[in-house]
Amino acid sequence: MPDADPSIRPALVHAERLEHYSFGEGHPMGPGRVSSALALSRHLGLLDAFDVVDPPDAADDLLTLVHTPDYLAAIRSGLAAPRYGLGDADNPVTAGLDRVAAGVVGASVEAARLVWSGQTHRALNVSGGLHHAQPAATSGFCVLNDAAVAIRWLLNAGAERVAYLDLDAHHGDGVQSVFWNEPRVLTLSLHESPLHLFPHTGFPHETGGPAAQGRTANVALPPGTADEPWLRALAFVAPPLLAAFRPQVLVTQHGADAHRRNTLTHLALSMDGLAAAWRHARDLAERFAGGRWVALGGGGYDLDSVARAWTHLVATVADADLDPATRTPPGWLGGRGSATLGDGRASDLAGYEPGAELHDWPDPPVVATSRKVFRHWGLEPW
Repeated sequence: MPDADPSIRPALVHAERLEHYSFGEGHPMGPGRVSSALALSRHLGLLDAFDVVDPPDAADDLLTLVHTPDYLAAIRSGLAAPRYGLGDADNPVTAGLDRVAAGVVGASVEAARLVWSGQTHRALNVSGGLHHAQPAATSGFCVLNDAAVAIRWLLNAGAERVAYLDLDAHHGDGVQSVFWNEPRVLTLSLHESPLHLFPHTGFPHETGGPAAQGRTANVALPPGTADEPWLRALAFVAPPLLAAFRPQVLVTQHGADAHRRNTLTHLALSMDGLAAAWRHARDLAERFAGGRWVALGGGGYDLDSVARAWTHLVATVADADLDPATRTPPGWLGGRGSATLGDGRASDLAGYEPGAELHDWPDPPVVATSRKVFRHWGLEPW
């Protein structure tokens, strides 16, 4: 595995067909999420910094690294199958979605391959991050678990330690369950408390299986959590765990549904807070994973905030961090979108920039997580 070369351009692993991952108009996981983000990024000239890679769709030899053959047959049948999570209001049977989902998996695996081979040090699949899918079930709008397949591919390719950081408002339950007893994978998820939100997992006491104690860490934050507590949780928990684990690759999921305008969640982050979290992820990859970073999209159901959040993500991967006062195009989203990339107000987040020394006390959710997980690494809890 070559060392990361900072002179190599980052990769955007994408094809237009991936933009059709949608359960249809009127569904929260509707059309336009990825295409709007990339249109805004293109308008700002951000895509010029990337090598754009058209990925192959994932074939069964990749999909069965995580998913069962009977489940793959079920999603291809086009029929409702409740035992596989197919056909309810959240996950309606949608013609052709299995093929698009296989494309999303192929893109995440290609991103992992490019990073692991040293062809790039950073790779982004905005369409990815479908973290709820289980080996034999569609769940939470997620048909196939691209993140889990990409991580499994890395392990098969020779990686000995892969870290997964999930910044979606919902717990990354599918990835956690796949690697529950896998000591070569550390999963860390920041999310709204499962007492209040689907999938109702991700409590601090969930720390991994018998062979992987401490390889799972969950920070469950209360409804109404805003920028500073979210960023404090990331800064207090992720660096000590990653320093102890020493990942060779960092895979991150960047759901935008922690933003306060998303209606399916109850968190209250600003666009500045999300952008700061993305910068934290970049810093963690540089400090603890040799710069090897695979970044994925995720949830987010308000089109304007998702597009702006992922535009900030594109900029972060490209080291082209954006001023939140940057204007969106005239008539953005038919005049319904925000006028700027920020939320129109300044946020006092300077103390929570990556690498800054923290002078605060950790919040109770951080303390709860540290008491359950840190002892497995010989770390003192907060």
